[in-house]
Amino acid sequence: MATETKIKKVVLAYSGGLDTSIIIPWLKENYNNCEVIAVAADVGQGSELTGLEEKAKKTGASKLYIADLKKAFAEDYIWPTLKAGAVYENKYLLGTSFARPLIAKRLVEIAQAEGADAICHGCTGKGNDQVRFELAIKAFAPTMKIIAPWREWSIKSRDEEIDYAEAHNIPLNITRETNYSKDKNLWHLSHEGMDLEDPANEPTYNKPGFLELGVSPEQAPDKPTYITLKFEKGVPVSLDSQKLCAVDMIAKLNELGGANGIGIADIVQNRLVGMKSRGVYETPGGEILYHAHNKLEELCLDRDTYHYKQSVGIKFAELVYFGQWFTPLREALTAFVESTQQTVTGEVKLKLYKGNIIDAGVTSPYSLYDEDIATFSEDEVYNQADSAGFINLFGLPIQVQAMKKLKK
Repeated sequence: MATETKIKKVVLAYSGGLDTSIIIPWLKENYNNCEVIAVAADVGQGSELTGLEEKAKKTGASKLYIADLKKAFAEDYIWPTLKAGAVYENKYLLGTSFARPLIAKRLVEIAQAEGADAICHGCTGKGNDQVRFELAIKAFAPTMKIIAPWREWSIKSRDEEIDYAEAHNIPLNITRETNYSKDKNLWHLSHEGMDLEDPANEPTYNKPGFLELGVSPEQAPDKPTYITLKFEKGVPVSLDSQKLCAVDMIAKLNELGGANGIGIADIVQNRLVGMKSRGVYETPGGEILYHAHNKLEELCLDRDTYHYKQSVGIKFAELVYFGQWFTPLREALTAFVESTQQTVTGEVKLKLYKGNIIDAGVTSPYSLYDEDIATFSEDEVYNQADSAGFINLFGLPIQVQAMKKLKK
């Protein structure tokens, strides 16, 4: 590729993984020995951040920013998506999807503060993340140049990436035999590649080291774990009567859910770019929260709102998955969701047992359930004879259509 001499300073989304580790020397080789500023976003990946500054500088970066985004991630991205009940294709709880816009926004802020000429990411040309990063960058820096090495370089596979790393003496924390593509944050951990690329292969859940956030249902304890979650206006605020901030709430539920084999999903999903991909996701705390939140909405939302909100959740999930977080429609849907959550307050009791989340009771001061009306026992509230007239009117279109058919 032709060297672009006007690119003097590049901000790189840096994780220290295989892709971004080799991108630093590649940028310097192909963009006129430009200055590379690495930015690692702390969205809850924990020990993966250890030693990143030394590694980034050794491979050619001038400096490393570590941006602590955990609180913003939980409160401004995870909670609105949870309240929307947004699930992509019935199974994916959007763990990678809603982290990318947040990270990209911070990249823009640092690039503008540093006077950078370009922002670089390590997303492949086959995936969704390239879209998520770049749409967010366009939302805040519409004229900023974006460098995507996977769309430029001659490297074609992860094996070739490892070859490049070895040739440039770049240390890696993976081997060719354990080269899963992983993404970890506060909310989830994803596994893709290698044997998972064939949907016919059963994931090696019981193989040591495969699952990181918990255990398989077979390995979970024989004794169930009971928990009680309290919500206020759709937001989880306490666990077993202990108030927790958003970050601690997710971390604790990941621990409890993981120990009980909760939240493992094997998914073949439709990527935005058109292909299907297969991955295994660990989202123990997220699955518990979605289950509990929906249980409370069953009790507190009227029928029409509850049903319509389900369709909104599908669209909301698509917007998040497609990288369209910073759009008028996503903001409008969030406003709708917020209006539905004003009465989603109460407590949900759950039993966690060998990969299952079992309802164990729900209460709310805004409950729309009326035992006097719903009872199968004798009551003086509901006149069952009224239903005859209702059915006649409700079924009138069907009856008219049937009579017309008979005349023909």
